[in-house]
Amino acid sequence: MKWFVVLVFVLGCGRLASQEERGKSLATFAGGCFWCMEPPFEKLPGVHSVKSGYTGGKDPDPDYKQVSSGQSTHREAVQIQYDPAKISYEELLRVFWQQIDPTDGGGQFVDRGRQYTTAIYFHTAEQKAAASKSLGELSRSGRFSRPIVTEILPAVRFYPAEDYHQDYYKKSPDNYYRYRNGSGRDAFLKKHWGSKTTWKEFLRPADKELRSRLNPLQFRVTRQDGTEPPFRNEYWNQKEPGIYVDIVSGEPLFSSRDKYDSGTGWPSFRRPLLAQLIKEIPDNSQGMKRVEVRSKLADSHLGHVFDDGPPPEGLRYCINSAAMRFIPRSQMAEEGYGEFLSAL
Repeated sequence: MKWFVVLVFVLGCGRLASQEERGKSLATFAGGCFWCMEPPFEKLPGVHSVKSGYTGGKDPDPDYKQVSSGQSTHREAVQIQYDPAKISYEELLRVFWQQIDPTDGGGQFVDRGRQYTTAIYFHTAEQKAAASKSLGELSRSGRFSRPIVTEILPAVRFYPAEDYHQDYYKKSPDNYYRYRNGSGRDAFLKKHWGSKTTWKEFLRPADKELRSRLNPLQFRVTRQDGTEPPFRNEYWNQKEPGIYVDIVSGEPLFSSRDKYDSGTGWPSFRRPLLAQLIKEIPDNSQGMKRVEVRSKLADSHLGHVFDDGPPPEGLRYCINSAAMRFIPRSQMAEEGYGEFLSAL
C-alpha cells in the first residue's frame, strides 16, 4: 500500500492527457493529515495508487518541516491515480467527504493551520462541476450544522512527500494508530456518518468481503490458519526479483533478495522486509512448539519461523504462498512499492 504522479495544471495538461489515454486519471484532495487520507482510497477497486504530498502553494520544493510548521503556503494532500472506467470521480468525492470535517476552516481535528485545511483540487472542467454539485448536495443535506468551507480549486503542482510518509500506516502502524486514535477524526466521522469503519478495517476486511476477494485456499490460510501443500504452491520455486506482499492488505512482507531454497517446498526467507510489519506468536498447536508468523496490519496467518536457517541470522521464515502476492521488480514502482527497489 501502499502504494505517484506530479501534475502542473497549466503546464502539465499533456501529462494528464497521456495518463488518461492509458485509462488513468488523477484526483487530488486535501483532508488534513495525509497519513489518514491514504487508507480509505487505497482499497477502492479501480484506484491504482495514492500518493501523499504537498500542493496549493507557490513556494517550490516544499518539505514536511516547512509545510507542517506553516512556513510553506502548501497544504498536505493526497493524489490518487485511478481508472475512471472502474471507479467514478463522484465515488472518490463521496469517500473524501466521509474522511473530513468540511466545516472546519482552521485545520482538521488536532492539526491546526491552513496547511491542514480541506480542499478539492480539480484537474478538469468535469471534475470541477462534479465537485461543486457534490458540495452543494452535502450542504443541503443538513448533515452538518455549520456551513461547509472546503474550497474547490484548480490543481497546481503536486510535490510528493518524503518516502517515509508514503503508506505511513503500514510502515509505522503503532505510531499511526496512536495518532489516529487521539486525533478525534474517527469519533467525528462516526458521529456524522454513523460509520463503524475504522482505519484498521480498511486493511482487515470482514470475512464476508474476503470470501469474495480470495480463493478458498487463500481464505483458509490467512483467516483459518491453514497450511498449503508443499511443492504444490505458487511461489515455492519462484526466483524472479521482486517483493512479496500480504494478499489481504498489500503490506510489504518479504524480498526476493532474502528468499532461498530450503528444500521444504514452501517459500523460505532469511528475514522480513520490514520487521515492524511482522508479528511472531508462540504456537503450541499440533502437539509442537513453534513460532507463528502473522502480518501486523491485516493479521493474516503467514506461516512459521524456525531457527534452522542459513547464517548469519540462522532463521527460516517458512511462508504460505497463498498468504502473499508477488510483485515483480518491473511493476514495483507502478504499484507504489518503488522505495523497496533498493532491497532487491
